[in-house]
Amino acid sequence: MVKDFRFGIGVRSVKSAQKLRDTVRRFEDLGFDVLHVPDHLGRFGVPAPFPTMAAAAEYSKTMRVGTFVINAAFYKPALLARDAIAVDILSEGRLDLGLGTGYVREEFEAAELPYPSAGERVDHLRHTTKYLKENAPSIPILIAGNGDRVLRIAAQHADIIGLTGGGVPDHPGHDPLAERIEFVRDAAGERFDDLELNIAITGVPTDSSGIPDLALTRGYAPDATEEQLLALPTVLTGTPRDIADTLRDRRDNYGITYFTVQDYHAEYFAKVIAELR
Repeated sequence: MVKDFRFGIGVRSVKSAQKLRDTVRRFEDLGFDVLHVPDHLGRFGVPAPFPTMAAAAEYSKTMRVGTFVINAAFYKPALLARDAIAVDILSEGRLDLGLGTGYVREEFEAAELPYPSAGERVDHLRHTTKYLKENAPSIPILIAGNGDRVLRIAAQHADIIGLTGGGVPDHPGHDPLAERIEFVRDAAGERFDDLELNIAITGVPTDSSGIPDLALTRGYAPDATEEQLLALPTVLTGTPRDIADTLRDRRDNYGITYFTVQDYHAEYFAKVIAELR
């Protein structure tokens, strides 16, 4: 069965209730399905996830709300479950809870928390995920990552797999994204067909040139050439119709049906959504 497309969009800052209300309603009118809120600390204007999602859900009666993604290492599982359940109730069941390990040392320092090792953060993500599935089973969980251990947790326990694109190919014909999806398939076993595959898009055109801004993408692959960046599955180029064809190809070849873009991609990407619906 061919799954329907879903489209998420991130909100990077909240400066007033009115601006959030206007933003949510604009994104809804443009055709987006999910409003994503990040979880960062120490950056001016970055919203607190749970109150922002509760407010956003009140401003829209159709869009889902979600985290992309919660720094699980900031939370004890019971406290995270309490907040997630509250937002799910207030949004009338429209929460998708995205989880990640957390990785920015400076944010742990700002929170006055010890910075765990990578292995400890992954172990805590597993513990948190299992707790949530047991105590808040109706809330869909998205786990985003690229490493084997994180993707194994996602494959075995999550409902949505957040893919990062797999990285820059090592040689011609190398397809890191296909390798990561195959890893998930093997780890998930019989539950793979029930999983939803998401990918976070970092580069989208914003004008008629069809050329994306690669600044965000370059931050994840600083040593890659421009040609390599443009070839990444997290980057989209061309007209809205070109990009719509690309997303159909990603669905047909990879099984990816859920695409998340940045807030400054909204207007251009809305034209892509219109091509696909």
